[in-house]
Amino acid sequence: MLPGALPAALHAELVAFRRDLHMHPELGNQEFRTTAAIKARLEKAGLTPRVLEGGTGLVCDIGDTGDRADGPILALRADIDALPIPDTKTDCAYRSTVPDRAHACGHDVHTTVVLGTALVLAGLHREGRLPRGVRMIFQPAEEVLPGGASDVIASGALDGVGRIIAVHCDPKVDAGRIGLRYGAITSACDRVEIALDGPGGHTARPHQTTDLVTAAARVALDVPALVRNRVDARSGLSVTWGRIESGHAPNVIPQHAELSGTVRCLDLDAWRIAPDVVHAAVDEIANMYRAKSEINYIRGVPPVVNDPVVAELLRDAMTARRGADSVEDTPQSLGGEDFSWYLEHVPGAMARLGVRRPGDRTVRDLHQGDFDADEHAITVGVEMFTAAALLHPDH
Repeated sequence: MLPGALPAALHAELVAFRRDLHMHPELGNQEFRTTAAIKARLEKAGLTPRVLEGGTGLVCDIGDTGDRADGPILALRADIDALPIPDTKTDCAYRSTVPDRAHACGHDVHTTVVLGTALVLAGLHREGRLPRGVRMIFQPAEEVLPGGASDVIASGALDGVGRIIAVHCDPKVDAGRIGLRYGAITSACDRVEIALDGPGGHTARPHQTTDLVTAAARVALDVPALVRNRVDARSGLSVTWGRIESGHAPNVIPQHAELSGTVRCLDLDAWRIAPDVVHAAVDEIANMYRAKSEINYIRGVPPVVNDPVVAELLRDAMTARRGADSVEDTPQSLGGEDFSWYLEHVPGAMARLGVRRPGDRTVRDLHQGDFDADEHAITVGVEMFTAAALLHPDH
């Protein structure tokens, strides 16, 4: 039987730690209190975490890493930031104390799981039972496009890393289980902002000017269809608008209009050409209506594409702890996740960590103000990660 089970006393401590984070959520690149709390607990365990240059987020090695490592090491990543939405839970002693801030995506759980794993592995290392070094990455600003992962990578956090793993809470999967998928498990997500301009005029004479509201409406309606038809339909490339704004008076054709929305894609190759496809579609419609267009295409994140070998490591780790039936297939999500940037450098995999209370069939989702997690998931995540660290090959 693998060592590294989570003691009951440590589980209780981790639950309290998670609830403290839940009560004090911090937005991306503002996670100073969160960083300090993680750092203090790691140092109490005799570890030497390194706070990242911006003052939020940290990296901590356990065991032999760097020049002392016997081959590439395994990295575990947690995101630590919260969302700018109110916590709407009632009758909850640990609901957010910060107005319009909430851990509604489970990052407090992710952080606690990786922290707990660090504490268990540190104990195994002291006992001489950790065969290879492991790196813990506590990443800031996952919710901020293009995500904080790029800064973490630039800091050298992947130096010497051969594989990287992570979890993401899933309120559609029961606590005690994980969802796993080989290949793409999330989608690409970019942002697009479009400005249309014309000379303006009287609504009685649209033929003498640029009918800018109609042009904006046609961009909103026709660009998504054009984009879909110019790539393989299986790529799932889509444009969805979240804002359209133009004009101030019913009898005045405006001089300026703005649209903004998101571009999502299931396929990595289609995501790479998406900016060119969107630019061409917008220009085509704008030119048809004699509107000048300016496009600000903001790269977000590519899909998280799970490496089959690393995904199998997670499956083996979960099976070793809770049996083969504790792993279920999970569909590809249309959400974006900046864990994908790490996978541009090293192979890795992300699992869906079940946080739904068994027997609860209420339909719940992430990014909702009433989000919460069955805290048994903390033990499940820690024990899966410790098993992965022990099973990780030395090549």
